[in-house]
Amino acid sequence: MAKYLMSVWHGPDGPPEYADEAVMQKAFADTGAYNDRLATAGKLVFAGGLRSRDTATCVDNRTGTNVITDGPFIESKENLGGFWIIEADDLAEALEIASGASAACVNKVEVRPFQ
Repeated sequence: MAKYLMSVWHGPDGPPEYADEAVMQKAFADTGAYNDRLATAGKLVFAGGLRSRDTATCVDNRTGTNVITDGPFIESKENLGGFWIIEADDLAEALEIASGASAACVNKVEVRPFQ
């Protein structure tokens, strides 16, 4: 079985649908239930939501001098809101799993295989 990263990308304030508190809370509950189903099926390796991008810290020790800075590494209109690492037989199965994840979290999900 191959491992895949499923990433949830959205704007700085989350998906537009999350502006409605009820929609956001339902998405959180639906995602939790979806994660439980993935775990039961033996497809879930790990999943997690991330705090807002302003909580990020960048560490750069490429030159041997450690530099630590606040804030996200990349300035962009979109940011990573959460992710899953799953196991799937092939890309087709990973995309099917991502379809369910997208429906549960009410957001787009990017799928990438691990090397």
